Amino acid sequence: MYMQNKKRILSASQAIHEATDQTLKKDKNLILIGEGINDPKGIFGTTSNLYKKYGKTRVIESPISENGITGISIGLAINNFKVILIHQRVEFALLSIEQIFNNAAKSFYVTNGKHNVPIVIRMVIGRGWGQGPAHSQSLETIFSYVPGLKVLIPSSAYDAKGMLITAINDPNPVLILEHRWFHYVTGSVPKKNYFCDIEKPKVIKKGKDLTIVASSYNIYEIIFCSEILEKFDIYIEIIDLRVLRPLNVKPIIQSVKKTKKLIIFETGNKIYGIGAEIIASLAEINNNIFDLPPSRIGLPDSPTPSTRGLAENFYPNSVEIMKVIMKQLNLNVEVNKKIINLLISKLPSHEIDIPNPKFKGPF
Repeated sequence: MYMQNKKRILSASQAIHEATDQTLKKDKNLILIGEGINDPKGIFGTTSNLYKKYGKTRVIESPISENGITGISIGLAINNFKVILIHQRVEFALLSIEQIFNNAAKSFYVTNGKHNVPIVIRMVIGRGWGQGPAHSQSLETIFSYVPGLKVLIPSSAYDAKGMLITAINDPNPVLILEHRWFHYVTGSVPKKNYFCDIEKPKVIKKGKDLTIVASSYNIYEIIFCSEILEKFDIYIEIIDLRVLRPLNVKPIIQSVKKTKKLIIFETGNKIYGIGAEIIASLAEINNNIFDLPPSRIGLPDSPTPSTRGLAENFYPNSVEIMKVIMKQLNLNVEVNKKIINLLISKLPSHEIDIPNPKFKGPF
């Protein structure tokens, strides 16, 4: 799992801040730009006080003009700068989607490799109380569809730092999607600069009875459920998807060959989601790999709600997730009851639509 040798514990937001600080110090051609980056809260603390250290020509607080700042950032990247562009919410990036899809993603291809575009675009996705239909969506599928982009979705503090440093040093565009609640997750993070793989998923917990592929904050829901199931000698293999594009299904195939069962738990809508692409890819390779039809967990086909009351029934909770798992495992009724009762007894008491206080790591 996400256990490193030296236990230096940071939150994901602290890890992102450290990666940004270290790379700004090391590379004088790196520019940080975005709306709200100089705000006292510094986008979950990931950009706090960096403008004081590096000045307003390298840490640029932009006007509210998402299409404009994206075009400027791409232009800088084409002209030998490296750029970290931050859209505080994924919805803000929609205002610049033509720039991302047609300029950033295609420049290397249409110039026959003459124009690299070394830009990292950080975007915040996912739920959060009061954010509502236009500020809490998970739109990773839209960006994962486009050739020429790498799309990353970290779940650990270790990957938060390593992926960002690796992405900054990539010669072409990398999008990093950060779940709003993911910023509070903690884990072991080396102080030094380091690179990490941005090409494939990672098995973070080995098991024999069922494969579950999840991403971002959803990983912690699955870890929680797996710990309950271990009391009943049921062992889940958990795969952190990590990289949405390029999509590498080889680690998933290897796992499902062993377990014969698969659940995909994604942050976005189930319909037209990443899960459907993964299952289709596996079926094309070997349609007889499953003992049972695979299952998907995701958001319903509806806009995201604003109120806590509606949010309670919109996002999959631990009990609903466990019921999907039990269906795949095909357990008897009595065992199912015992599992659900134990699960409920372990659930913390906290307000609706705020992070589960248990999900902090390190993992």
